[in-house]
Amino acid sequence: MMPEATNNQLLSDIRQVIEQARTRVQYSINTEMVHAYWHIGRLIVEDEQQGQQRAAYGKQQLQNLSGNLTREFGKGFDTRNLRNMRSFYLTYPNWNALRTELSWTHYRVLIRLENPKAREWYMLEAIEQNWSARAMERQISVLYYERLLASQNRSAVEQEAGSHTSILSNRPEDYLRDPYVLDFLNLPSQTYLESELEQGLIDNLQQFLLELGKGFAFVSRQQRISTEDQDFYIDLVFYNFKLKCFLLLDLKLGKLTHQDVGQMDTYVRIYDQNKKGEDDNPTIGLILCSQKSETIAKYSVLADNQQLFAAKYLPYLPTEEELRLELVRERKSVQLRLLESDDKDPKGGHS
Repeated sequence: MMPEATNNQLLSDIRQVIEQARTRVQYSINTEMVHAYWHIGRLIVEDEQQGQQRAAYGKQQLQNLSGNLTREFGKGFDTRNLRNMRSFYLTYPNWNALRTELSWTHYRVLIRLENPKAREWYMLEAIEQNWSARAMERQISVLYYERLLASQNRSAVEQEAGSHTSILSNRPEDYLRDPYVLDFLNLPSQTYLESELEQGLIDNLQQFLLELGKGFAFVSRQQRISTEDQDFYIDLVFYNFKLKCFLLLDLKLGKLTHQDVGQMDTYVRIYDQNKKGEDDNPTIGLILCSQKSETIAKYSVLADNQQLFAAKYLPYLPTEEELRLELVRERKSVQLRLLESDDKDPKGGHS
């Protein structure tokens, strides 16, 4: 082996040792910081409860405490952070309920959530998906949990999901949501083309995969599939390792049409016949459009087909109220379709 090659290998090995050591040190620091801040919050709460009214333990006490701690230990003990530590303990009074995989920054975001089921779900998802605190905060801001619930079957919608179990099963519809928020593309309002939308998704693939959901990996863009007499090109192809199937994604500007549904149905059939492996589950197709049609959803093959789906995308970040109204509309639509399905079922069973 040449000396230069030996040195390169040595450098690579040493670099790996250093990076692993830094990771362990950072993990240890995060764990100790979370542990310390939880105990500080506990001490503040216990001090509050020593015969003082909550209102009396206010701004002045925290300011005095902050000043003393800052003079002795430096930054990190301003009144806002002390309030966060107090809220941290009140939100998680049982230390054993905490997960040391998450940083203090993660927990500062989580304690702002009022819904304990949503808080628990985001905590577990952040660990499983290895979300940074920023990624988790974005998923909360675009109501990831609520959008998943809006697309679930009746039992999941009614039960609002168990706090210690995933709301995802092994059904494609449980991995897809509606709407998708594509604010990270920074598209000009009403003036972009489908090709620009597609290019934007490719250019921001990491963020799109985060928005797309759990278990997805990018496969291809404008993938060609062929029949005996014709070639077709699919906008985007992904694979989901949880569902063990391909996802074909077709991008559409404007309102969903019967032609869009028929085209995706053709794509899925051809893909299943020519591309899907023996160990893969049936391919699913998702039409991502700027405007859905309830008529098309109700009276096309979308209504009963377990492989075809349509969802709306929002090219901008809506306000929380706008997004909630969108979810209310979608949930009512799902529930109405389920009720109509029950009416057709002579046994009156649930979907």
